[in-house]
Amino acid sequence: MVDHLANTEINSQRIAAVESCFGASGQPLALPGRVLLGEGVLTKECRKKAKPRIFFLFNDILVYGSIVLNKRKYRSQHIIPLEEVTLELLPETLQAKNRWMIKTAKKSFVVSAASATERQEWISHIEECVRRQLRATGRPPSTEHAAPWIPDKATDICMRCTQTRFSALTRRHHCRKCGFVVCAECSRQRFLLPRLSPKPVRVCSLCYRELAAQQRQEEAEEQGAGSPGQPAHLAGPICGASSGDDDDSDEDKEGSRDGDWPSRVEFYASGVAWSAFHS
Repeated sequence: MVDHLANTEINSQRIAAVESCFGASGQPLALPGRVLLGEGVLTKECRKKAKPRIFFLFNDILVYGSIVLNKRKYRSQHIIPLEEVTLELLPETLQAKNRWMIKTAKKSFVVSAASATERQEWISHIEECVRRQLRATGRPPSTEHAAPWIPDKATDICMRCTQTRFSALTRRHHCRKCGFVVCAECSRQRFLLPRLSPKPVRVCSLCYRELAAQQRQEEAEEQGAGSPGQPAHLAGPICGASSGDDDDSDEDKEGSRDGDWPSRVEFYASGVAWSAFHS
């Protein structure tokens, strides 16, 4: 289906409509050979609470953003190359169903679908696209993934010292290495995690000690070859970085009105008119 839809007018219309919905804030999405395979609203577990997000599956990338007006206006566009993606099914609970994790080296996060059937549709289509991309690029499957951020509501106390209680005056922070919710005192250090940011980012005290020890070991090995190392807090190994930016607010600054968004997923077949999906 991907090859059949490439360079067709219907595919061009679909991609142009997505670009229009993101407007000037989004990146251009039309490329030769790129095909939009489906779209739908999934619930993304953000730092403070779960929020609806629009997702678009292309044959080579996964795009998502905040919903301003469904099928009309989106913002805060994120683009994930599919060759970097690994999926992980999550167990069902009474409070959380139809969930899975989207994992990359830079960012990992949890999403949920409206039904088990819809979840399986998403997973099967994404995994097939990932396989095709890996074959096309010759890259091996990704084995290095960021730790997802633990939601704020998961704990009222620091997950490292277990002493500090969070309040309106004592704010929560996230370690970029392990994703734990920690207090300011337990996350004073910064460490360079190249896959996440060109600048040193916040890490908890435990992760800092582990990263610094690893850094010192690598520096000792390099010095034996006559290559000077850098201070541990300024340089680090290319290891699994945690999700998010150095701004603790991450996506919670993104405006998105909560509501009952249409959750039905649409995966396109070549014979279906565009108006059937995007009228």
